[in-house]
Amino acid sequence: MEPTASDLACFVGIDVSKDRLDVHVRPSGEAFWVNRDAGGLDDLIARLKPLLPTTIAVEATGGFESVVVASLSAAGLPMVIVNPAQVRSFAKALGRHSKTDAIDAAVIAHFVEATRPPLRTRSDEQTQHLADLVMRRRQIIAMIVAERQREKRCTNKGMKRSIARLVTALEKELSLLDKEIDTNVRGRPDWVEKEGLLRSVPGIGKVIARSLVAELPELGTLDRRQIAALVGVAPFTRRSGKWQGKSFIGGGRTAVRAVLFMGAMTACSRNPVMRSFYQRLLARGKSKVCAIIAVARRLLVIMNAMLREKLAWTEERAHAEASI
Repeated sequence: MEPTASDLACFVGIDVSKDRLDVHVRPSGEAFWVNRDAGGLDDLIARLKPLLPTTIAVEATGGFESVVVASLSAAGLPMVIVNPAQVRSFAKALGRHSKTDAIDAAVIAHFVEATRPPLRTRSDEQTQHLADLVMRRRQIIAMIVAERQREKRCTNKGMKRSIARLVTALEKELSLLDKEIDTNVRGRPDWVEKEGLLRSVPGIGKVIARSLVAELPELGTLDRRQIAALVGVAPFTRRSGKWQGKSFIGGGRTAVRAVLFMGAMTACSRNPVMRSFYQRLLARGKSKVCAIIAVARRLLVIMNAMLREKLAWTEERAHAEASI
């Protein structure tokens, strides 16, 4: 009997930690680990390519996975980033309560074999460079905020002058990064188009739009549930019998979620559609935090539809998409 496509399917789970990558292959059960460095990634690519994997999955870990995903995607391997909360729930359903890096890799592989999530849009070299610039910009801002907080607590005049010099240098670096980001965006007509569509949304400015273009290339290519799960704003509820638990969000791309929340907070004051939605939630007794999360999720869904259809924001379209 000839083997079927299902028989030939191969799924790889990779657990990413600071110093190493634990790998599990299904259905063969092969397991190994490599160092999380250039040599280890080269070795990993060499071992995975002959397997012709259907899907290779890593969890969104807040940054450690970025180099892994970029390297394997550049080698032409099929990558997907999965939501850690969904993987943990899957592990519990399987009765896998033990937790080691090797076990986590096996669970990730089993999860993608069972769920077959859509593959990640491959990030080309320019897109990766833009994502790196956006990440660096965020780091510089964090340093500026930290130094200004130190300045408020500092009483020594000499230390205050030192902090002021450093803040000036960081602000100069921030300005240079903004110019480089602008140059990169203007060099790609498709990015300019995406940025323009996103900035048509009241509450979404240049920084947020460019962060979404750089760090969420899947925006406009997935359905509403998939994009919400990818970012980590899809709610999951804990309940049993008559006990009604609370809904939570988790996993996904932390950096994208952070800028999305910034946009949601701005939209609550500047966007009539989102402001009305936010106020209705508060009137129903929702907390401000829950209401902002709901606004962020709705904004994401609407922007996803806008990029998919290549249509700018209108209040009518936003109401129509939100009612689906």
